[in-house]
Amino acid sequence: MANSAALEGINGLRDIRRSPASHLASALEAGSVQGKVVLAEGPFQTMAGVRVDPGSEGASRIAAVTGGLPARCGDVTGTEGVSVLWLGPSEFLVVAPEEDHDSLGGNLIGSLTHALGDAPGQVVDLSANRTTFELSGPRARAVLEKGCALDLHPRTLKAGTALSTEIGNIPVVLWKTGEESFRLFPRASFADFLGRWLLDAMREYASPEVP
Repeated sequence: MANSAALEGINGLRDIRRSPASHLASALEAGSVQGKVVLAEGPFQTMAGVRVDPGSEGASRIAAVTGGLPARCGDVTGTEGVSVLWLGPSEFLVVAPEEDHDSLGGNLIGSLTHALGDAPGQVVDLSANRTTFELSGPRARAVLEKGCALDLHPRTLKAGTALSTEIGNIPVVLWKTGEESFRLFPRASFADFLGRWLLDAMREYASPEVP
């Protein structure tokens, strides 16, 4: 009975929660230009910050949970919906679908914490720390190039690469998930500004004169 009440309480909280860019949902839909560039929020992703010596036993155990740890800047590893992005020599961002998380810590967070055990390092639940913007379409790269210092050309930035950078002066983790698709992970407090910046950068493609 107590477990049932707790589950109802969790579901009730999920019903009333709001993502950092939820108030922009209508604007994101209206500002997207099908066939050119589309912007949407992918809210409530499970995210965990992991710090561990990549040569340690703790790292090996964590790698067994996630499907590997990336070895170099830009690398992304993972398996079965769990992705691990390289943030530093001993720092990683683990990203997974919402269903891997709940208010009690989530299966993934708990598994990572258990895998680390007593080894030096830390696992921190960052699911509420950032949100996710999904930018896709033939003009997605051109939109990002208006406010990003990275060379985003495909010959340099390959699909499957994730890097820490700035978009419109906002710090983000930028993950190129496909040839014409990107995920941007800004901190929650910057979601409104970045969402509006991206919409402004997309505006020209709504004109029929702009291919």
